[in-house]
Amino acid sequence: MYKKVELKDGFVGMEREVAENWKKKDIIKKNFDMNKGKRYFTFYDGPPTANGKPHVGHIETRVMKDIIPRYKVMKGYQVIRKAGWDTHGLPVELEIEKKLGISGKQQIEEYGVEKFVKECKESVFTYVHMWEEMTNKVGYWVDMEHPYVTYHNDYIESVWWALSQLWKKGLLYEGHKVMPYCPRCGTALSSHEVAQGYKDVKDLTCVAKFKVLDGQNIGNEAIEPNTYILAWTTTPWTLPSNLALCVNKSYTYAEIKANIGTDEEPVYENYILAKDLIESVLRETPYEIVKEFKGEELLGVKYEQLMPFAKIEGKAFEVIHGDYVTLTDGTGIVHIAPAYGEDDSLVAKQNGITFVNLVDKTGKFVPEVEPWAGRFVRDCNEDICKWLADENKLFSKEKHMHSYPHCWRCDTPLLYYPKESWFVAMSKLRDELVANNNKVNWYPDTIRTGRFGKFLENVIDWGISRDRYWGTPLPIWTCEDENCGHQECIGSIAELKEKAIDCPDDIELHKPYIDNVHLKCPKCGKEMKRAKEVIDCWFDSGSMPFAQWHYPFENKEMFENNFPAGFISEAIDQTRGWFYTLTALGTALFGKTPFENCIVLGHVLDEHGQKMSKSKKNGVDPMVLLDSVGADATRWHFYTCSAPWLPTRLGLNNVQETQRGFLSTLWNVYSFYVLYAEIDQFNPLKYNDFKVTNVMDKWIISKLNTLVKEVDDKLDKYDITSAALQIESFTDELSNWYVRRNRERFWSQELTDDKIGAYVTLYKVLVTLCKVAAPFVPFMTEEIYQNLVVGLDEKTPESIHLCLWPEYDETAVDKKLEQEMDLAYTIVKLGRSARNSVNIKNRQPLSEMLISVNTLPEYYSDIVKEELNVKKVELGAEMSDYVNFEIKPNLPVLGKEYGKLIPRIKQEIAKKNQMDLANTVKNGGVEYIEIDDTQIALNSENLLITMNGKDGFAFAGEGEIGVVLDTHITQELKEEGYVREVLSKVQNMRKDKGFEVLDKINLYVSGNEMLENVIKQNAELIKHDTLALDIVYDAERADYTETNINGEDLKIDVEVIK
Repeated sequence: MYKKVELKDGFVGMEREVAENWKKKDIIKKNFDMNKGKRYFTFYDGPPTANGKPHVGHIETRVMKDIIPRYKVMKGYQVIRKAGWDTHGLPVELEIEKKLGISGKQQIEEYGVEKFVKECKESVFTYVHMWEEMTNKVGYWVDMEHPYVTYHNDYIESVWWALSQLWKKGLLYEGHKVMPYCPRCGTALSSHEVAQGYKDVKDLTCVAKFKVLDGQNIGNEAIEPNTYILAWTTTPWTLPSNLALCVNKSYTYAEIKANIGTDEEPVYENYILAKDLIESVLRETPYEIVKEFKGEELLGVKYEQLMPFAKIEGKAFEVIHGDYVTLTDGTGIVHIAPAYGEDDSLVAKQNGITFVNLVDKTGKFVPEVEPWAGRFVRDCNEDICKWLADENKLFSKEKHMHSYPHCWRCDTPLLYYPKESWFVAMSKLRDELVANNNKVNWYPDTIRTGRFGKFLENVIDWGISRDRYWGTPLPIWTCEDENCGHQECIGSIAELKEKAIDCPDDIELHKPYIDNVHLKCPKCGKEMKRAKEVIDCWFDSGSMPFAQWHYPFENKEMFENNFPAGFISEAIDQTRGWFYTLTALGTALFGKTPFENCIVLGHVLDEHGQKMSKSKKNGVDPMVLLDSVGADATRWHFYTCSAPWLPTRLGLNNVQETQRGFLSTLWNVYSFYVLYAEIDQFNPLKYNDFKVTNVMDKWIISKLNTLVKEVDDKLDKYDITSAALQIESFTDELSNWYVRRNRERFWSQELTDDKIGAYVTLYKVLVTLCKVAAPFVPFMTEEIYQNLVVGLDEKTPESIHLCLWPEYDETAVDKKLEQEMDLAYTIVKLGRSARNSVNIKNRQPLSEMLISVNTLPEYYSDIVKEELNVKKVELGAEMSDYVNFEIKPNLPVLGKEYGKLIPRIKQEIAKKNQMDLANTVKNGGVEYIEIDDTQIALNSENLLITMNGKDGFAFAGEGEIGVVLDTHITQELKEEGYVREVLSKVQNMRKDKGFEVLDKINLYVSGNEMLENVIKQNAELIKHDTLALDIVYDAERADYTETNINGEDLKIDVEVIK
């Protein structure tokens, strides 16, 4: 009736067979088609790039993304799960550059743009087979047969539609700004891309001396000759382009006279800097303050050009005001090079300062900067400082650790660089972005107000154009007649063909093909050319809610029914990536948030809590992990190890530990049921109307229904970890309490009503538990379901993943019963802990257990006695009669305030009556001690109280519950302990020798007269419990096993009776 439960190839082999069965029966597609015509629940799959190999972080995202759609299908929703591939942009281009052995735009163009783009297109699915294999192995159910692909013409056309909508709304514009720029890739980057690439680096910094022109005043007082303004910079390479110095007009500044020589041969110079920073800048240099003044009085003061390489026309070399100047570091004066900083550019424009750029697009100095022409600017910092020192224009230099932006793809340090670019005016939508973000349920909620919310509050315009090759082309055409300059943004292929002079029917929307398409200017009749740029590939992925459906050209209703998404999930870094671009485009195009619930995932660390890296060789290969421990164990580890947004430690060892916990426990309970149900040929379908009456059965059914409701509630609130831990806790109780307490009912020879009740109950619990756990561990639950349900009933759904969520039966819930049983179970666990504390096995009977609780019905007292192997239970015991108190200062609390007094505090605590002190503070009271006229209040916050059993007693406690075991062992108890130990050894030998459960045996014992006498006195009990027909003493046998029975040696052997 039931298939034998075995794991020939372990859990991994079982999962492989289950996956093959899904494929054979097309279960995944049937799951996708389930609930057609019912309410939609929408999930968006953030697109990975398939030209790179998957890593363990991708397993985390896949298992977290998988569980909610599975759960929602079980709740009756129709869930569309469309896979996607992100195929454009720098990630792809850089891989091709490496493959071809070229670097940078010049070499790409020498190689040929068309050939390069073809290489990019052919490479985007290099590792798609690895992604598909990993996705299938981990049980992530997503439609990979009909994915959206960002390089497909249909997808690009939808992106063009979005750009045309932004154009029509006046949100897409061309501008000249200082932008983050990668000199290696030759393109500007957006603020959210920059935010992903910050690294802590140690750079050379310097304080430069800017000589004030003679004959000027600060207020009404003349500035002393030989006076310099000091300004600190972390980028000395920008100093040749200095055009202004910036102060904060509200701060206090000072002119000081400093001796930069020696006491014997003093050399004086006057410096101007913020008063509050004098000490940190001058350090050991002697000085005196000449005068103090507000920054406002410095405005307009002129100084000499610092370095003579730029020919300057226009306003320059004077002190200006900027609100962003702070006193956190430096000199309180900022050097302004408008070409290389966003703040610098803005404040320079506000003050009419001119502009100069001495760096080319490859990040090298231009010929005018003769000493360092043609060199990468950041490589010249040391030489620039040396030049300044030689010219007496350097006050100091030092290495400084700071956070500096690097290219998110090629790792090159970025420059801020003036460029013509295309922008989306996100700053106009700042309030809408913030309002829409506040409607999202973020997990954790701190993302909404913190990391992501703050980013939106300070959002700047999105620079979307990229001077690259493989990407969605910017659909803007400009009239070649400079006097006309008419521009058009094309929003569809049909519009392009309608307006183009030379558009092929089969046009591919990529460079260089699209660059050959020209339009006729509707204003002047001349030719229009396309802007040469492609767009930020993050714009592609942010367009997926509509572009995956080729909206608005097709599937209008499908898109509208599935926007916004009910759920998305990705790693924390996507707050600067996909989460932002989704929010930006959802707000700009549709005026709403594109997702309602988002679980933000923490990073995956190695098992020691270290970041995984190639250099440390501590990474975990995702395929090795799945082939070693399987998908269910890996999934369960991610669900239960920590909250999803916290870092997760991952290694083969800790995932194996996870497997040995919940999964093995569930499997063992299932195996137990099948073993005995097969012996009795028990078919639960015959007992659908059977009413259980046993208290334990009612309790586990009540707990089961509570579980169904609580896991449902948790998953509905996206609390995956709490839901999983409740399943784990229930399974532990099922195995270690229900099955343990009811084993003898299954061992009964006759199929009595009591035994039927046990079978019916355990069957119901296993099937329902598997349904509740199915979204978490899809393989094992399917395997159990197939054997317990499908094997018996052809009318049932053919897969557990085609079942709906179990119904909650409120009438079966008995909270009083649950509370009483939970109390009994807690007492038993505490009793086991107390036994362990004094190394007394549970098989050794004890005379008495004392419990602090006042009431426990007799039924449960009997359970406690049986489980803990004690003869008597006494309720309402006063724990202080049986325990010693040890009281110590809570050092993190008391140490903060009374650090030096801690040794004395310990002495004073030791003088007190420990029991009285413990009772006082445990009841919320305060005890005062006095040391050297200092009164110190001792309370439950600043004391640590430990309780240990007095001699002859063992104690354990939890909250308000305490238990004490009397550990005095009489001879009678000792002999009973021997009997129980013998029973355990014999049962283990039966198992080790592979005997069947009902096999009869002969038992042989030898070698210990005292133990043999004890066995003779208890022979009938031993025979009954071990299925022994006879016990033979001191027979000559070759197969005896030497055992130790509570310190006594005994030889034992068993043989099956054929």
